[in-house]
Amino acid sequence: MRILSVLSVSASLLLSSHSVIAASAGETQVQSAAPVSSESCERLASLELPNASITMAKAVAAGTFVGPPEEFTGRDLSAFYKLLPAFCRVVVHARPSADSDIVVELWMPLSGWSGKLEGLGNGGFAGQIAYEGLGGAMFHGSAAVATDTGHSGSPIDAAWAMGHPAKIADFGHRGIHEMTRVGKLVVEKFYGSGAKRSYFIGCSDGGREALMEAQRYPADYDGILAGAPANYWTGLLSTAVVDLQALTATPESFIPPAKISVIANAVLAACDKLDGAADGILNDPRQCHFDPASIECKAGEATDKCLTAPQVASLKAIYAGLRDASGKQIFPGYLPGAEEGRGGWETWITGPAPAKSAQAFFGIGYFSNMVYEKRGWDYKSFAVDSGIQTAKDKTAGALDAVNADLTPFQARGGKLILYHGWNDPAIPALNTVNYYSEVLAKMGQTNADSFVRLYMIPGMQHCGGGTGPDDFGQFGVSGHNDPQHNAFVALENWVEKGTAPGSFIASKHAGGAPTGAVTMTRPLCPYPQTAEYKGSGDPNSAESFVCSAKK
Repeated sequence: MRILSVLSVSASLLLSSHSVIAASAGETQVQSAAPVSSESCERLASLELPNASITMAKAVAAGTFVGPPEEFTGRDLSAFYKLLPAFCRVVVHARPSADSDIVVELWMPLSGWSGKLEGLGNGGFAGQIAYEGLGGAMFHGSAAVATDTGHSGSPIDAAWAMGHPAKIADFGHRGIHEMTRVGKLVVEKFYGSGAKRSYFIGCSDGGREALMEAQRYPADYDGILAGAPANYWTGLLSTAVVDLQALTATPESFIPPAKISVIANAVLAACDKLDGAADGILNDPRQCHFDPASIECKAGEATDKCLTAPQVASLKAIYAGLRDASGKQIFPGYLPGAEEGRGGWETWITGPAPAKSAQAFFGIGYFSNMVYEKRGWDYKSFAVDSGIQTAKDKTAGALDAVNADLTPFQARGGKLILYHGWNDPAIPALNTVNYYSEVLAKMGQTNADSFVRLYMIPGMQHCGGGTGPDDFGQFGVSGHNDPQHNAFVALENWVEKGTAPGSFIASKHAGGAPTGAVTMTRPLCPYPQTAEYKGSGDPNSAESFVCSAKK
């Protein structure tokens, strides 16, 4: 299926970091618990849990695990599985409601446990277990827990939701909480003591899950790393439908893949030098006031080098975002920059053909199955004001994670690091900026500074990829295991040592994999600071930039 191969690009970016964990695991020194026997693992099969049952408790010898391919791409993970240490594998079915069946999988190293539990987020509509993430967490000594959030299937399939409000609640928030509750109970029984610290990592829907944990279940985790959160779910997927309407308003409205480069080149020509460095990266795309009308075809001009008037209208709608009938902004639009690339606009926004983008697929899947519960729902019938209100009435309580009052999370010592690529084509970057600003307004700058940071990543697309550096430990690992290069290590230091994070150094690797040679480094500054070019030096080196609060 075309849509699955399209979405696999971002999924592989999310998961590829784990290919280097084994090589770097020895660099991370942890105080580990005493080894636990295989028999202790298998005795967990008789453990009784409230509203849950253990269906598997099995010790797995080092390098012998046989598991499925990677969830989005079908990529063979057998080489990765051979690197795994000996561990205890536990599968639990949690049933908080009569219509719930939340599969939870917990992997616990038999030796070298750091005393930490790592919860893993999902992507898309969930439905699968993140096996590579479970294995990756064990390389730095953590026990790890993941879930399908209450349904099994493709992460691009929402058919399971129709007629099942309890399953929507499980997907929305209850599944991750149940995963965490069960995980902590099993860890305590297995090791003889509870986890000293617990952390959650997620991007995209996993970022939404991360914020849902901080807002609704503040006692679950000590530290949360939340990337590109789809937290305003109803607004995001309403925007997806409206953009789809614009791109298919007439047959001439669609922007084909061949014209994405026309847009990208025009944006760079207009805005690349605004930050002082002509490097193909917009440090802050909000400074770019690119006018799509500037590339509208003139009379007699070849249309493969410009946009037709209907295509200009579509592009303006994508930039404009979601607005109600009075013109008031409901949800932000997409920013110019990084339109090209394997995880760019063709993947997410415009698609290889009309109504074949990831955005179209998720928007239609959400409204068909969760809101209107109607197979074959016609997206062209969507009206913004009534449609988003219906979506909120039906699903916001389960899916939206927009509460800016994080006082309970702060009060228990929780720490939160947010990040988002400025050129994310899946979830507009301004959504996360807006949420962070709402937290500041609600809690005050001083309070917020004590427990939350936001990092905006120039040139990065959805969770990774793009023209800018995109490796900074956002998935728990990177080519470096120090707090200056690894956001997860910085989060641990903040939670465990009270050392608040400053700037990070992000890297870009040849071929897009952490095993590739480093081709670019750049500082990532705590928002609202930005990385300002010093005016001289190699623009591919972090040393040529300084974090600045200049507006």
